[in-house]
Amino acid sequence: MKKIHFNKKHRAYILCFLISVMATTACKKQLDVKDPNDPTFGVNVNTEAGITAYAKGGIYFNGFNYGDGWLGDSYFSLPWGYHELMGDMIGGGQGSNNQTTTMGVPDSFQADPTDATTVFTNTAPQALSIIRSFNTTAATANANNALFYEWTNMYAMINACNITLENLASISLTTDKANALKAWAYWWKGFAYAQIGTLYYSGLIVDHSNTVVSTYVSQTAIIAESNKQLNLALTALKGISNQADYATVIGELIPGQNKVGKGNPPTSAQWINTINTMLARNIVLNKLAPFVNGNPAASISKASIPAMTTADWQAVITLCNSGVQKSDNVFTGRSSNTNSFFSPLGGSVAGICSQSNQNSTYKVSERLVQAFKAGDARLANFDPSNGTFYGDANTNTTRWSLIDGVTAGLKGIPILGSQQVGGIEIYIGPTYEENQLMLAEANIRTGGIEAGLAIIDAVRTSQGAGVAAVAGTGLTLVQALNELTAERTAALAFRGLSYYDARRWGWTYATTKGGGRYGATLIFNKTVYTNATINYNFMDYWDVPADEVVKNKPGTGSAPVLNPNY
Repeated sequence: MKKIHFNKKHRAYILCFLISVMATTACKKQLDVKDPNDPTFGVNVNTEAGITAYAKGGIYFNGFNYGDGWLGDSYFSLPWGYHELMGDMIGGGQGSNNQTTTMGVPDSFQADPTDATTVFTNTAPQALSIIRSFNTTAATANANNALFYEWTNMYAMINACNITLENLASISLTTDKANALKAWAYWWKGFAYAQIGTLYYSGLIVDHSNTVVSTYVSQTAIIAESNKQLNLALTALKGISNQADYATVIGELIPGQNKVGKGNPPTSAQWINTINTMLARNIVLNKLAPFVNGNPAASISKASIPAMTTADWQAVITLCNSGVQKSDNVFTGRSSNTNSFFSPLGGSVAGICSQSNQNSTYKVSERLVQAFKAGDARLANFDPSNGTFYGDANTNTTRWSLIDGVTAGLKGIPILGSQQVGGIEIYIGPTYEENQLMLAEANIRTGGIEAGLAIIDAVRTSQGAGVAAVAGTGLTLVQALNELTAERTAALAFRGLSYYDARRWGWTYATTKGGGRYGATLIFNKTVYTNATINYNFMDYWDVPADEVVKNKPGTGSAPVLNPNY
C-alpha cells in the first residue's frame, strides 16, 4: 500500500488543462518524446502512429493511472474501491489510509431485529464525519479526501480526449481512420462524464483543452453531456464504411495485454452495442428503483434523483435490445509485466482482495457471498479456510477470502480474483451480463416477470452457476426482484457498479428516509446473523472535491457544489 503527497500540480482544476502523459515506453520511442508530459503536436504527434499512441495514452494512463500512487496503483484500486466499499461488496480491513476503513461503515445496524443488545452505532457517520470533514485540500495532501481521486482521473481523461479531437484535423488520415479516432475520444469523454455525473452532485463541462471552466452544472446536466458524447461516438462509428481502416486504428488503440478474451478489439458494430448499453446504464444508475425490505413500491425521501418511470424502463428495453451481445468484444483491462496501467497485485479491487483475509487490505464482504445461492458453482471463488477476520468496524468482519482463481485452476465460471500477471479481466465498460440484467429488471418492472426471469437464468447459465432455473416457477414480483438484485450483485461483482445499485434500490439511504438493507448476513460479537438490518445513510451524490472548488471558485449561475440533502 502506498501513500502519495500531492502538490499543486495534482489538483483537479489544473488537470483540466494538463498536457497528457504518453501511454507506454513503446509510445515514447515511437514518438521520440523528450518530455513525456509535454508531447508537441507539431513535432512529435504528427502521424497516424503518433495520434493513436497519444489517444491510447490519454485513456489508459491519464484516465486510469494518472498519479495513482495511493492505495494500490490505478483507478481500479482506490476510486473503484470506494464504490465497492459503499456497495458493501468489500470491507476495508484495519488501519488502512485513504479512508478505506471508514467510507463503507454504516451509521448503524441491528444484527437481530428482535434483540436490542445487537445494535451497533457508528460514532463517525460517513456523510458528515468523513465526506464533509475530510473534503479539504489539507486532507487531500494527506491522502484522506476520498472525493479527490475519481474527479482527478476522469477530468484528466476528458482533457486528453479534447486534445486528441482538437488535433485530428492536422494529421493526415483517411476519413474512416479519423472517424475511428473521433469515436474513441467521444466514447471515453462519454464514459468519463458518466462516472462524474453518477457520483458527484455537480460537475464541469469542459469542451476545450487548456481552459478552466468555472460554471458548475447539475448532475443531470453532466449525464446529459455524457449522452451527447456517446451519441457523437455513435454517429462517427455509423459513418465508417471502410472496416479495414477502422480495424487498423482500433487495433492500435487497444493495449496489447488487453487483447485477450473479451478484450480483443471490438468491431464497429460491437462498439455500437456497447454504447447503447452505456446509454441504458446512464438511465438506470441515475434514477431510483426502490426495493426496500421486500417492498417494490418503497419511497425514498430527500433523494438527489427521481424515480424511474415506465417510459424510462421502456427506453432501457429499447437500448438493451440493441446492446452488448454474448459474443461481443468489450472494453477491458489486464495487467502486464511491463508498462502496465495497473499491476496484478495492487492495481484492482479484485487483485488486492485475492489473498487471505488476514492479510489483504480489502476484505470480501459477507453481503457479497450471501448473494450466491447454495450450490452455485461460482462460490468456488470464495474460501473460508483462512478463518474469520474480525474488523474494527464490525461490518468488515468476514469469514471469506477471495482465492486466486488462476492459481487454483478454476474452470467453467468467471474468475473473480487473481494476483497473476494478466490473470483477471477488468471490465471497464458495459458487458453482456450488465446489459441482460438491466433488460431483465426493466421487464420485471413493466409486467414481464417471466421474460425477466428467463434472462436471469440465461446469465446464470452463461457464468456456469449451475443453479435451478427460476423462470416458469410462478414467482411473484417481490420474489422476482429478490432474484434480480441477488444476481446483479453476484454476476457484476468488482465491476464498479455495486454502490450505484444499492443506492437506486434505496438500500444506502437512511432507514428514517425509507431506505436501509434488510435480511443481511453479518457477524457481530463472533455470532453469524442472517436477518440483520443495516442503516448505511451514505451520501447519495458526493460534494465536488475541495481541491477543485477552492482553486476554481463557482462562477455566476453555477449549480450547488455541496449536496443540499446532507
